[in-house]
Amino acid sequence: MKSNEIRSKFLEFFESKKHQIVPSAPMVIKDDPTLMFTNAGMNQFKEYFLGNATPKNTRATDTQKCLRVSGKHNDLEEVGKDTYHHTMFEMLGNWSFGDYFKKEAIAWAWELLTEVFKVNPEILYVTIFEGDDEDGIGKDEEAYNFWKEIVPEERILLGNKKDNFWEMGDQGPCGPASEIHIDIRSEEEKAKISGKELVNQDHPQVVEIWNLVFIQFNRKADGSLVELPNKHIDTGMGFERLCMVLQDVKSNYDTDVFTPIIREIQTITNSSYGKSEEIDIAIRVIADHVRAVAFAIADGQLPSNNGAGYVIRRILRRAIRYGFTFLDQKEPFIYKLVATLSQQMGAAFPELKKQKNLCENVIKEEENSFLKTLDQGLVLLDQIIENSATKEISGKKAFELYDTFGFPIDLTALILNERGFQLNETEFEEELQKQKERSRSAAQTKAEDWQILREDDEEEFIGYDSLEAQVNITKFRKVESKKDGTLYQLVFNLTPFYPEGGGQVGDKGYLESSNGNVTYIVDTKNENNQIIHIAKNLPENLEGSFKAVVDAKQRARSASNHSATHLLHQALRSILGTHVEQKGSMVHSGYLRFDFSHFSKVSAEELKQVENFVNARIRENLPLEENRKIAYAEAIEQGAIALFGEKYGDAVRTIRFGDSMELCGGTHVKNTSEIWHFKIISEGAVASGVRRIEAITGDAAKDFLTQQSENFNQIKALFKNAKDPIKAVNDLQDENSALKKEIETLLKEKAKNVKGDLKNELTEINGVQFLAKQVDLDGGALKDLSFQLGGEVENLFLLLGSANNGKAIISCYISKDLAEEKGLNAGQIVRELGKYIQGGGGGQAFFATAGGKNLDGIAKALEEGKKFVS
Repeated sequence: MKSNEIRSKFLEFFESKKHQIVPSAPMVIKDDPTLMFTNAGMNQFKEYFLGNATPKNTRATDTQKCLRVSGKHNDLEEVGKDTYHHTMFEMLGNWSFGDYFKKEAIAWAWELLTEVFKVNPEILYVTIFEGDDEDGIGKDEEAYNFWKEIVPEERILLGNKKDNFWEMGDQGPCGPASEIHIDIRSEEEKAKISGKELVNQDHPQVVEIWNLVFIQFNRKADGSLVELPNKHIDTGMGFERLCMVLQDVKSNYDTDVFTPIIREIQTITNSSYGKSEEIDIAIRVIADHVRAVAFAIADGQLPSNNGAGYVIRRILRRAIRYGFTFLDQKEPFIYKLVATLSQQMGAAFPELKKQKNLCENVIKEEENSFLKTLDQGLVLLDQIIENSATKEISGKKAFELYDTFGFPIDLTALILNERGFQLNETEFEEELQKQKERSRSAAQTKAEDWQILREDDEEEFIGYDSLEAQVNITKFRKVESKKDGTLYQLVFNLTPFYPEGGGQVGDKGYLESSNGNVTYIVDTKNENNQIIHIAKNLPENLEGSFKAVVDAKQRARSASNHSATHLLHQALRSILGTHVEQKGSMVHSGYLRFDFSHFSKVSAEELKQVENFVNARIRENLPLEENRKIAYAEAIEQGAIALFGEKYGDAVRTIRFGDSMELCGGTHVKNTSEIWHFKIISEGAVASGVRRIEAITGDAAKDFLTQQSENFNQIKALFKNAKDPIKAVNDLQDENSALKKEIETLLKEKAKNVKGDLKNELTEINGVQFLAKQVDLDGGALKDLSFQLGGEVENLFLLLGSANNGKAIISCYISKDLAEEKGLNAGQIVRELGKYIQGGGGGQAFFATAGGKNLDGIAKALEEGKKFVS
């Protein structure tokens, strides 16, 4: 059975059980501060489990793209080494939100596996929660009794809290789980040891295939458990493992989920899968990682140096490193696999086809960049080896190479081993743990339980129409972190505060009590379908009524910038072409940032056209046309643009200014004239095929233009109020250029004179023509002089020092024959002498330079240089 058919049969089965088939949520999470990536099928349903929203259908089924490479779900270092761990994987699931519970979940799971997929019941085992004394929970007798009606009791195993109790986090909904495990070993192996002995023992052919979670408790901040009023079902079945079972193979990588990619890797790299463990691991790593990276990019996350982008970059770099080391790939090649992946999975996940070119461009650019980093790292590692007095390399130095330059530690260890050195791994691990502890400490957050003040079904947002409202606090909690200290999160019955989302920052403002006391709201966020207002202190009389007031000035600036992004998007598509798509945005009160797909730098003339286009729409006084509730399909049919990487519901909000129409939940001006003026500040590349424009509007644009005018007047004054300041600047540049040429000529003449003097001062020491002297020349002249002398004098060892523009310079030239004969190395010599000028440097064996800040150390460095030939 092909993988596409397996996926379809799963969804169709639960559709027949009255489940609604829902699309996969994006793998990249944008509006949940607690998660970077979707790491389980339940993530998109958290608001239902928490009771913050009511689902339209109490039964759902889906296949969810998941990524597990950070936090407690971190399988990255295992991926490729075994045959069943993955970074990106599909999780097949069925869900009940307060509807059916254990009986139906168990019965349907068994029916689907044994009757629809025809899995032999004799190779299946099930586990149930054995109970936990600390939590005061006994064995899950209910699940045990339901399973007992289906399978022999000897196939029902007890599982501990680690394996059979699922929790959303340190707090929140949780409950016992019942896992289904499968034994796909040969009959000979089964005869030696029973499968029940290998359940949960990390055996590659005795694996968990389906997890049925029974959400029936809520974990409080003090660790205690309370029963939930509504009980839920959350199941997850690994799609790749299911394919392995149904296609009768022993590895996920032998299924048709991976074989097309593996075949393409073999073709591109001229390698063979199945003949060498090292090569097999490398191919598995690349096959897995290209899926994770391509899906992440298709969902809107570009590789970067921080946050979710850093995780994606790290995954891709691991794949590049394995290709570099084990498949001898020194040029980009991973990007070529995107076409195969898109063809294979594009029907189930159309975003892959739509963003294929972007994925290829971004991955290729990242490959080029990291391959250069690897080359640079190899040079640095050579220097570490050359300067080492022992055969053991410091773990601290290796960590610096890893942390600063991104050079993989396993590659460092491999090269050291090949060169007869060894790495102090204990020291490296100590440095790594220190870094992790620093990161963990900075990010650690402790949240208390929500304190419920009054029951309220759903918080109402009224911020599109009003910036003030009389509100009540429905619940609050205290949150502590090392980064932000103590903060309080407040939820109101209704709110005018816009929560951060869709690229727009959250509102700020204040709460005013009846006696006039004020509590400032420093930020507003959306978490699991509830709007959270963040304050540094709690207001008095929490159960009273408050006037909630949004900072009108900040809101107006944010709205102006947000509306300008829509006009900018329209301008770019009109001027550059309809291939332009929004790839991300950030709307602050002070400025806007807009990322978009485009294949080349936007020229100055094009940027001018874009500015003129937006400002023309501003002058047209276009009114806002808003539709707050329109069917998604109808909005798209009317021409609305859906934004990259966003997940939309059945009903959406549209924003129109003239011919610009987009799906958007943000705040906007009532008329484009309120934007006042649009000014582009910068344009540049974010990644291959992705450009970024930063711009300002309104007050910020006024301030910018005023400052530009003042700067211009000051420049005119410097040129004695010249009538044509541009001509005056050009004349000054021409004059400066002529003077530079004159100085260069004078310096060359000076160097000729110095060369003659130096030649006369050479001293022969042990057959070496030696000179160490301080001269009054810059770095470039020192190099020219050294090479000129080197061409005229054999066996030359020349050490020159100079104090130039407040910087100390040491240069060392050694005739090539002399360097080889006596084993001298100019690079090593200047590094050692560099300590006298409080600096460092390097270069080649025959010429190198060092720079430093201690001018007084030049004489000492030149004096010490003599020891290298004595």
